[in-house]
Amino acid sequence: MTKRKPARFSATKAVKANARERVGQPRPARVISTEPRTGRDVKHKPKLEEIIRQEE
Repeated sequence: MTKRKPARFSATKAVKANARERVGQPRPARVISTEPRTGRDVKHKPKLEEIIRQEE
């Protein structure tokens, strides 16, 4: 078998590995659930005239 070629040095990977050793792994991101937007009314903001009519 042939010897494996050493991996090319990446400064970014080295810095991240060093940070993980000192600080630890970052927490996984949480997915924020949002209500699905359905219908034309939800997709578009109400017009100024419509807002004024609702207040009266």
